Amino acid sequence: MAPARVESLALSGLAAIPAEYVRPLEERPTECVLKVKRVEDEGPQIPVVDVAGWDSADEEIKKEIRRQVAKASREWGVMQLLNHGISETLIERLQAAGKAFFDLPVEEKEKYANDHAAGKIAGYGSKLANNASGQLEWEDYYFHLLWPEQRRDMTTWPKHPQEYIDVTDAYGREIRKLVTKILGTLSSDLGVEEERMERVLGGENLEMQLKINYYPRCPQPELALGVEAHTDISALTFLLHNMVPGLQLFYEGKWVTAKCIPGALIVHIGDQVEILSNGKFKSGLHRGLVNKEKVRISWAVFCDPPKDALIGPMKEVVDESNPPLFPAKTFKEHTDHKLFKKAQAQAEAQAAKKLNQST
Repeated sequence: MAPARVESLALSGLAAIPAEYVRPLEERPTECVLKVKRVEDEGPQIPVVDVAGWDSADEEIKKEIRRQVAKASREWGVMQLLNHGISETLIERLQAAGKAFFDLPVEEKEKYANDHAAGKIAGYGSKLANNASGQLEWEDYYFHLLWPEQRRDMTTWPKHPQEYIDVTDAYGREIRKLVTKILGTLSSDLGVEEERMERVLGGENLEMQLKINYYPRCPQPELALGVEAHTDISALTFLLHNMVPGLQLFYEGKWVTAKCIPGALIVHIGDQVEILSNGKFKSGLHRGLVNKEKVRISWAVFCDPPKDALIGPMKEVVDESNPPLFPAKTFKEHTDHKLFKKAQAQAEAQAAKKLNQST
């Protein structure tokens, strides 16, 4: 029996969301944020960096772009890139292909369903509870390996629409170029050779996973989350969206709603870059809201080291005054540890809830 999909719940006409999607009071978004009444124009803003001159012959222009990218990575752990080199046409085709898949009837999408219990991670799915509260997220998704090309399992890629494979492949190649540019910039800012960070993260074996997040309309967005507050386990994450607000970053004790900027590509610094830099670059806490009137879709590319890659603070960034803040572990160990901590917090929260109910 196929699991219940959030889209099916949304299309059923329900007026109230099921209890398992209701977030604890402290996690719920505030009313002013949900109304998005130009709230994204108030207070601090996620840095926007125009990288049009990244390949310029003018060294001063390149130096300024690198400075802005590094500054955003240190202070926010996220930035919006303009003039990043990926054509508007390619992005439109990518988004049209992803939307066309999710426009299929649920029963058609189920042909691509993943099966976590059987170890099949790629495919169409819905988020399972793996958080402190034990609650579900208001999201369906499609997930598969994007890079390296030779390791792709094409049976996990959608066959409809026909353009999906070609356009997703082309987009992946463009993102891979940006990975090298950003990691090179961050390496230089730390005073190490440009290739250093990318080499530690696997070089040609660095992996990219694509996740298309589909957040259906929600009758009670004030009670739900599309994705709970988290930092990305990846090294870098690249994000596109369909211009529906929802991404929030936690900055200086407040949730800041990302502006929807046409043509921008959002870049998150992930845990692995934070570890390699010994905390100099920030893996930013973020979450995703849902909407009562509009479907929100985002395209996230997670850039990960191979599972057996040993990731710890680089020796060039530690000394007696700056001791290692993180233990060296394989990427798999980092991932398992993070999942274990979440599962442990969930168990503790559920135990506390039972205790409160019995008293």
